[in-house]
Amino acid sequence: MTSVAETLRRLGGCATWTELRGAHSARALRRACASGSVVRTARGRYSLPEVDEHRALAAARTATLSHLSAALAHGWKVKTVPDCAWVTVRRKRRLRPADREGIRPHWHDLTEAELAAGVTAPVRTVLDCARVLPFDEALAVADSAVRAGAVSLGELREAAGSTRGPGATAARRVARHADGRAANPFESVLRALALEVGLVLTPQLVIAEPGLFAVVDLGSEELRLAVEADGFETHGTRRGLRKDCRRHTELAVHAWSSLRYVYEDVMFEQEWTCWTLRSWADVRAGRPVSSPPLRAQGPAEAA
Repeated sequence: MTSVAETLRRLGGCATWTELRGAHSARALRRACASGSVVRTARGRYSLPEVDEHRALAAARTATLSHLSAALAHGWKVKTVPDCAWVTVRRKRRLRPADREGIRPHWHDLTEAELAAGVTAPVRTVLDCARVLPFDEALAVADSAVRAGAVSLGELREAAGSTRGPGATAARRVARHADGRAANPFESVLRALALEVGLVLTPQLVIAEPGLFAVVDLGSEELRLAVEADGFETHGTRRGLRKDCRRHTELAVHAWSSLRYVYEDVMFEQEWTCWTLRSWADVRAGRPVSSPPLRAQGPAEAA
């Protein structure tokens, strides 16, 4: 059975009581907090212990949390919780080998406010991630920051537009596609993969047809395409299965294509996921479909 900490990690490292209760009992949540595998950061909000550990590592080195560690410190969800603390120190500062243990250092100028807070400012955090992370990981951070209201699309795009140097092009691309309507990193990563193959999808698209009203995770009204990021936490019941089947059938009745993906394929089998998205577009355009890539077989599939 999946632990509360594992669920929290899949949800992006930070989650609400309601999100976690979708997969675990209240008793399980209390036990996870008591054991220290999950930390209650505020009323109804939880995070992994790595968030506090990263703060301690940064403070011990008089460094400032940045990049993914800063995103977690701001309470944003990320695709993958880092196993070391991402920090920024002032230019020309030297770190001894012993000081580099457990951290991923970057060198840059810091504002007095960032030094006092111990974490980089929200807009800077998003752009720092966009400069150095793969597109899907960076988009997950940007979507989460906008969704949380920590940055606006206007200020993010303005700041990205004036960005120069290594990673500037990547930062502008992330800012251009950031969208706070994405519900979680799972959806953000799936949307990033769709963009990689040329499919521009709208998060939380509303579909209204005679006898059908649905809000799909991602979709395109122009392409009549609905793409779902199916998490077991919300779809793993008999009632959920019936609801999903009915919606899938109703979409087909109204000539909508419906593609559905599970967490493992989007996060760990991205070549296959991109192949399916690209192949759907090829079929629609009357082009031949290429051979699928080999997929790693998990224990459940092998059995």
